[in-house]
Amino acid sequence: MADPARARRLAKRISTIVASAIEYEIKDPRLAGVTITDAKVTADLHDATLYYTVLGPTLEDEPDYAGAAAALESATGVLRSKVGAGTGVRFTPTLAFVRDTVPDAANRMEELLSKVRAADADLARVREGAVPAGDADPYRVSGGDARGDELDAEDTGDDDRYDR
Repeated sequence: MADPARARRLAKRISTIVASAIEYEIKDPRLAGVTITDAKVTADLHDATLYYTVLGPTLEDEPDYAGAAAALESATGVLRSKVGAGTGVRFTPTLAFVRDTVPDAANRMEELLSKVRAADADLARVREGAVPAGDADPYRVSGGDARGDELDAEDTGDDDRYDR
């Protein structure tokens, strides 16, 4: 069993090797917008999971997730060979590619936050000229209330029952 620090270092090295190979060595056009975002290696160093995102040609275009997944699946053997040559470990880990959904979740959160900001701005506009219903100061002021005076005497400890 390898220590977790070694697994993290190996994961980082694998992600660097695979990202470099995708960018410079593999000539599949379906991998043009693929970016490796993270890598995780099991504790026994036998399996590596690589997380990737796909960027579209433009911001408005939807990326080709299926094409990128197929291209990564077909290039797995070549990428594993490059990882084996670049890491020098006894057993080259198997590679599994998983689409990273964090950017999609972040975009969704940004959309929700913008809706909340717009709702807050609308509420602020409505509250601008609002007047409270009822009195301006709805709380009683102690001093004119006889019961309030009794409570004030009890609270100050003026009761002499406890002095004996």
